[in-house]
Amino acid sequence: MLPADPVPDRYRDAAAARLIVLIAESFERLLGRPLVMSSNDIVETLWEAPFAVVAHGTEADPVFFFGNRYALTAFESDVEGFTRMPSRLSAEAPLREERQALLDRVTRDGFIDDYEGVRISARGRRFRIEGAIVWNLIDGRDERHGQAATFIL
Repeated sequence: MLPADPVPDRYRDAAAARLIVLIAESFERLLGRPLVMSSNDIVETLWEAPFAVVAHGTEADPVFFFGNRYALTAFESDVEGFTRMPSRLSAEAPLREERQALLDRVTRDGFIDDYEGVRISARGRRFRIEGAIVWNLIDGRDERHGQAATFIL
């Protein structure tokens, strides 16, 4: 069981909170089911979820803008470090081409629900994820804001 840490202040910022809510909204819109149970505080619900939720933006070299408590534990990182990390660094260099092919498939198809692979933590520990779901973050105007993923270790 993870400690009951409060939602980090940076996730409570209005712009950040809108993107975090979009994680759950996009999941439900694309997969036809909710990512988390309905809540008055989706940011807190995603932060405390008993599974990893991560998301990156649309930069040329996308950077993570969200990692929940479960994901930060898996990636052995804190919020500040994780939200400065290009998402490509979550995979070892030889596996980055495979990771990019996956992201290209998500961009084309909207989501995938069959991803598996090896990730690397901020401290260099390797861990395997299976049955991961990766989806596009698309708002109500069909604007793309990045991609998100969820998995359980």
